[in-house]
Amino acid sequence: MNSWIRSLALGLALAAPFAWSAVEVKGVRFEDTRQIGTQTLQRNGTGVRVKLVFDVYAASLYLPRKETSAAAVMSMPGPKSLQIVLLRELSGEEFADAMMTGFRQNHSEADQARYKTRLEEVRSAMMAFGKVRKGTVVHFELVPGVGTQLLVNGERKGNPMPGEDFYNAMLGIWLGDQPVDKSLKAGLLGGS
Repeated sequence: MNSWIRSLALGLALAAPFAWSAVEVKGVRFEDTRQIGTQTLQRNGTGVRVKLVFDVYAASLYLPRKETSAAAVMSMPGPKSLQIVLLRELSGEEFADAMMTGFRQNHSEADQARYKTRLEEVRSAMMAFGKVRKGTVVHFELVPGVGTQLLVNGERKGNPMPGEDFYNAMLGIWLGDQPVDKSLKAGLLGGS
């Protein structure tokens, strides 16, 4: 009996770090780390995008190191990942339109013109989603040497778009001066 109790205690002790290695937001589990290439990123923060009174998606931002300043995040070099899990069904068009509106609200006309081709590629990839069901996982990832990748349920959509500058400009949708949701911005930056 004593050896069984010791085995159980040892098993619980070994499993404990894994039991707390994630956070749950609106029923969505976000791991503490995410792997991009050979680099392990840390979960910086999580939050929920609310429009009117509806929960639209839960999101988590992964970075090489924790950061609480939006400016520091957007200028930080290296890989990054924003994971979005839909909490309701949307069309690819609705998702794309919301992203483009968020981009316009946080960037000058000059920046919009500068990124026009890449924005059109993102929009085109999103339009191809069709209906995006509740529970769909979308990743916007910056992979050094590759560019911005869009993955839906682990499958890459569209072609990678070059330049860390473009990914950081896209982060403005969530972390800019006029983010799509202020409480989501605070959550992604590690606030509550």
